[in-house]
Amino acid sequence: MKLPGHDAIARQADEHLVTHRVKLPRKVVDRPIRQVGKRLMMALLVLVATAFIVYFDRDGYTDNSDRSVDLLDSFYYATVTLSTTGYGDITPVSDGARLTNIFVITPLRVIFLIILVGTTLEVLTERTREEWRLNRWRSVLRDHTVVIGFGTKGRSAIQTVCATGLKKEQVVVVDPSSKVIDVATAEGYAGVVGDATRSDVLKRAELQRARQIIIATQRDDTAVLVTLTARQLNRNAKIVAAVREEENAPLLKQSGADAVITSASAAGRLLGLSVLSPAAGMVMEDLIQQGSGLDMVERPVIKAEVGRRPKETDDLVVSVVRGHRVLGYDDPDVGTIQLTDRLITIVRASPGAQVAPDIRPLPRD
Repeated sequence: MKLPGHDAIARQADEHLVTHRVKLPRKVVDRPIRQVGKRLMMALLVLVATAFIVYFDRDGYTDNSDRSVDLLDSFYYATVTLSTTGYGDITPVSDGARLTNIFVITPLRVIFLIILVGTTLEVLTERTREEWRLNRWRSVLRDHTVVIGFGTKGRSAIQTVCATGLKKEQVVVVDPSSKVIDVATAEGYAGVVGDATRSDVLKRAELQRARQIIIATQRDDTAVLVTLTARQLNRNAKIVAAVREEENAPLLKQSGADAVITSASAAGRLLGLSVLSPAAGMVMEDLIQQGSGLDMVERPVIKAEVGRRPKETDDLVVSVVRGHRVLGYDDPDVGTIQLTDRLITIVRASPGAQVAPDIRPLPRD
């Protein structure tokens, strides 16, 4: 299946990257130019220290050309010695000078060489370490959440999911922009750079082993293609997708999405409600904002509530989830609450507090 705009999206993704990459969160380090500058300064200090050590003990050295060693000769000797060139025109002749070469200048030579090749060693070590981290990350990643698209919708979805206690290590972000992935990794999420309509990109995010998938792309046709690919790779994961136009929602569900959020129509309904009743609009906006004012959550039934009607509970029950059905609080089929039910309630949010693992905030538009 190929929808209009897919080629343009693929070309745009190719402009951002040469190969698909997985980026893991990492600590911020100095820029390469600053690291090289530090190493050069350290090497220069070692060179100057060696030159002055030779100069202060210059009577213990001999120069084949004029038999004396001055400050310039000391720097020359330090340079050829530390670089292991060793022309032999200036040599230590006294016992003190030779002992100084053994116990002082030789260690300085080793330090000097380590500083010079340190950048290369660091690159090799960093590559090995990064490869090890990536392999370990792939081996332990199970039942995670994949978020496709790290725009406003995707970022808000991650924040809501993490409010339930989900660790950031269990979230993988997929986006075609390398800069966007850099932002995601800076916030503590693992990221994959690439076009999410391609199965090889989703496999790099270990989507085939994910528990839930959030699709928050910028275009509806992209969302359809991503949903088809994701469902083909993972038959059991819960897929929630966002679309701009309500007419595309059925297509998303046919493609394999379990739930579809229509952002444009939801925003339009909130605008209309705010016009008709500003107070009602404020209440709805309060419900949408996670962690402040009122929150809508899904929680299990407690034993004290079994046999009661939804109106008789201490919390404000909006709906009852029974099996695969969502029943309104006044639906005659609800009858009394059963122990296997789950309740969708409106509660007072506690700022800064995490939601209990078994209490789930409802998805925001």
